Amino acid sequence: VATMTELSPTAGKNSQDIQGDEKLSPRKAPSICSTRYGIAFIVHLCNFITMAQNIIINITMIAMVNSTNHQPSFNDSTEGLPVNSFGDPNNSPKSLPARGLGYGGQFAIWERWSPPHERSRLCGVSISGILLGTCIAILLGGIISQTLGWPFVFYIFGGFGCICFLLWCVLVYDDPVTHPWINITEKEYIISSLAQQVSSTKQPLPIKAMVRSLSIWSMCVCCFSHQWLINIIIIYAPTYISSVFNIDIRNSGFLSALPFIVAWVICLLGSYLADFLLTKNFRLVTVRKIATVLGNLPSSTFLLVLPYVASNYIIAVSLLTLSCGLGMLCQPGVYINALDIAPRHSSFLMGASRAFAQISAVLAPTVSGFLLSQDPEFGWRNVFSLSFVINTLGLIFYLIFGKADVQDWAKERKLTHL
Repeated sequence: VATMTELSPTAGKNSQDIQGDEKLSPRKAPSICSTRYGIAFIVHLCNFITMAQNIIINITMIAMVNSTNHQPSFNDSTEGLPVNSFGDPNNSPKSLPARGLGYGGQFAIWERWSPPHERSRLCGVSISGILLGTCIAILLGGIISQTLGWPFVFYIFGGFGCICFLLWCVLVYDDPVTHPWINITEKEYIISSLAQQVSSTKQPLPIKAMVRSLSIWSMCVCCFSHQWLINIIIIYAPTYISSVFNIDIRNSGFLSALPFIVAWVICLLGSYLADFLLTKNFRLVTVRKIATVLGNLPSSTFLLVLPYVASNYIIAVSLLTLSCGLGMLCQPGVYINALDIAPRHSSFLMGASRAFAQISAVLAPTVSGFLLSQDPEFGWRNVFSLSFVINTLGLIFYLIFGKADVQDWAKERKLTHL
């Protein structure tokens, strides 16, 4: 008779206890100057160039259309470049397929490369490349197009993309076991830290268990509500400031890039802070929820009070910048929670939660446009208030049902014969 028995971890240990085990202390293995951080930096560069290339397509669009020849020349038509609201690539349909493949697929690396103590910072270093690529493309894309001609924008960023591709092919491997140049101490450290979470055999997706899991639904709902907030910040907040102060901040390269610079810094600092708290014996679920609260509540609150500071342009822009920047504190929170609750299926769950969250990219502009058309006087307050309510409800749902321990359905199972 064949029965399914679950491989139990070491007696008295669960996945969160493993996080605090002294045997897995990161001090026993190389840290910054290590193979895993080198891979994180390469993924950072790949995210950087992927996002930058998406942005420069928008930046050079008018220059390409208005150009009468293919020779590099000065082009004055880059004024008013079509970078949507802070230059955000979320508003560009051309960017979505590339971002979806790259963003979801890269988390498969961290299933086998990220020790539990270091997941936040490794993922944070990797993902922050998206933010840096956005702000660098906004700052330099128009300048290069004006001074050297729009073809050179593609030559420069395309050439850098080829370099990143070569680095990826040569230096990135599926796991520490197959990497030819990894330090032995680091290899043993990573393998031992993931011994209870990574399986050498391919596991089937437990779809029914996933659909019934409240921890997954809490992650998806929180991602949806946070993306609603981000969409409002990116799309409508700059429009609000333009309508109130008659100043279009999208015409300023620095002001357009500033929120992404702040977000890049906060993403890195927040990721390191999350892992630091783990070394201070904070429970993993507590760290994830603290990061999620800090990434949701202040951002939505700043947006809520934005209509009440209509008399001060500097305060309004500052609140908008902080809202965008602080939102990245969710990265070491809910956005990498799938690596905690189901390490073996984290890539699928990351993609599924992001797909669910992107529904907000359709609903948020539609609902906000309707509110603005129905009530021109108080429309902006209604838009920002609705965003605050949705964001808060999603956060509360995650705080109640969110988990950080490996779920039973995500643990390795094997067939035994009695």
